[in-house]
Amino acid sequence: MKAKNIKSCCLSFICILFISLANVSAQESNEDLAKEAQNPLANIMSFPFQYNANFGYGNNNERTQSLLNIQPVFPFFDGKLITRTIFPLLWQPDWKSESGAIMGLSNVLFTAFYAPKLKGITFGIGPALSFPASSSSFGSQKWSIGPSIVLLKNTKNWVYGFLLNNIWSFAGDSDARDVNQMTLQYFINYNLKGGMYFSSAPIISANFEAAEGQQWTIPFGLAFGKIVRLGGKLPLNMQAGYYYNVVSPDFGPKSQ
Repeated sequence: MKAKNIKSCCLSFICILFISLANVSAQESNEDLAKEAQNPLANIMSFPFQYNANFGYGNNNERTQSLLNIQPVFPFFDGKLITRTIFPLLWQPDWKSESGAIMGLSNVLFTAFYAPKLKGITFGIGPALSFPASSSSFGSQKWSIGPSIVLLKNTKNWVYGFLLNNIWSFAGDSDARDVNQMTLQYFINYNLKGGMYFSSAPIISANFEAAEGQQWTIPFGLAFGKIVRLGGKLPLNMQAGYYYNVVSPDFGPKSQ
């Protein structure tokens, strides 16, 4: 699988298990915890597991690709520094047969945000570093780096904002295609009582090294989530959603 095809995949049908373990008070309401779960810069330790099923994948748009992102989040210095590392386990269709898949670890992405205390908005900026962890079938085989920024607003019922990064390759396999990849995720969350909420958080991506007409993936969709407590104490955020790609590369998935 070419690296540009891996890069064209978007996060789509989503099932998230988000366990908040640190800096969570037993007195915090489910509504407050839902808002913290929606904030990429919240001062909480968390261990999200995000499963994505990409439908209509491949030249004939008839295969399914699966992706499991394991992305632990750790705050430091009272939340002024937030780190997030994404370990993507990819189940790629076996193109040598009509069914089946092969599994491997794609490029790992590490981001660190400096999040100063500001009045009225939440802001974070820092580096994003991507590095190869498997064969060329599952990633770019390049080391890439670039800036990342988060900006969000939190109101009584709404949490909304965006996360933007762009990475460029600087080292790695000289025979592999260079990386110039932009990712923009805007998120709009409307919170209900009892820790329930509606969310739209599509990830728009652009692979500027791909051919013209094959660079952009632009999804639209909606998700629903709810905070529950295991044993009445441990908070667990569960979410599921569906997205449709109004723009995607020929090889990329059509819906999720």
